[in-house]
Amino acid sequence: MFLDILHEIHIPIGHGGKNRMIKERNLWYKYLAQNDIKQFLSVSEPCQQKRNMGKKGIMVKPMVFLHLNSIGRIDLIEWHSQPEGIYKFILVYQDHLLMFVILNSLQTKLSEKFAMHSFDIFLLLDAPCVLQLDNRREFCNKFIDDLKKTWPELKAVHSYPRYCQSQGSVEKANQDVETS
Repeated sequence: MFLDILHEIHIPIGHGGKNRMIKERNLWYKYLAQNDIKQFLSVSEPCQQKRNMGKKGIMVKPMVFLHLNSIGRIDLIEWHSQPEGIYKFILVYQDHLLMFVILNSLQTKLSEKFAMHSFDIFLLLDAPCVLQLDNRREFCNKFIDDLKKTWPELKAVHSYPRYCQSQGSVEKANQDVETS
């Protein structure tokens, strides 16, 4: 009798788990114990299969590049507190694989000047396949448009998808520049 009642509760809720069965039990059958529900779920084949499947979380596959300059990151550091003459900004470019850093001083934060200095770096090292930016989206859009005119295969990633392998080193490099 108990098994029939538990089965009657269990099937309409789509093989729901213990908590859903207890909630349903409280509506109709107050005399069923929680242990009875646990035992019933432990022998229910569909529930056992569901339990053994495991959770499918969001899996983000890391981008793996093994070539120099496959991924590059550009940051812009502002020198409000200690400007060096007419230079108020420092462009920081870091290669993802070797963690090689190039610094370039800038007078203004105009995207045209930013792109021009970036072009100089790309002419020196070659353009990366993926360029990660850590500035405001409005500023980056013009910069990206200028870069894509020269390198159409370039992919730009705004700051939220971080590459965890290099993120700490980028922040460390920026901190080293700021404290020097």
